[in-house]
Amino acid sequence: MNRVPDPAPSAAAGKPRRKRLSREEKARLTRGSLLNAGCAVVAAEGYAAASVAKIADMAGVAHGTFYNYFEDRQALFDELLPYEGLRMRESVEKVARNVPSGIEREIVRFEAFLNYVIENDGFYRILYESEIFAPKAHEAHMANIVQGYQRTFRRAMQKGWMRHLDPQHVECLIYQFLGIRAYSAMQIHYAPDMPTRLAIRDAAVETYRLLTSVSLEAASEARKVADG
Repeated sequence: MNRVPDPAPSAAAGKPRRKRLSREEKARLTRGSLLNAGCAVVAAEGYAAASVAKIADMAGVAHGTFYNYFEDRQALFDELLPYEGLRMRESVEKVARNVPSGIEREIVRFEAFLNYVIENDGFYRILYESEIFAPKAHEAHMANIVQGYQRTFRRAMQKGWMRHLDPQHVECLIYQFLGIRAYSAMQIHYAPDMPTRLAIRDAAVETYRLLTSVSLEAASEARKVADG
């Protein structure tokens, strides 16, 4: 009697079963998809043209689903910059933490920021249009950046790497540094091609190094004179 062969194992038999996502995990993924889509649409078209329909379509969800996570378009706008700004800061710090503390780390941070602008073309638009279209988000992002600088300068003063300044002078210095960042990023954003962007980055970093190093050397000499 002919033996009927055993059925071949199905292709899925050897694969581990996928863990089903909980409702909370699904909600978190959907919310993240909407934020990512919002960043992408604003980066490409600007805040004014970023409709709920475009954002939902890019996120791959029904238009009505958007309102399960955000009250309206403005509510999403108010979260975009802090969300994207966190990614920028994590990218910068990933590079900077490998460099010893001091002026060299600040220069590396500056270069890493410019590299992020180069590699993420839409970040400039998300950042600088937010001052008009999402002022709450812009204010929150700037507060995060300023607080980071305050911690850096406080540590530098404690270590004797820079002269001791009162809080008002520290705040002015921070905003002057932010001005250098902003206009260097603007130069890069509007540059016509990649070679020009890279050349601007290199020149900006060298200029930044010159300005910060001279300032620290001057502070060092002033301390020597004061100490007699």
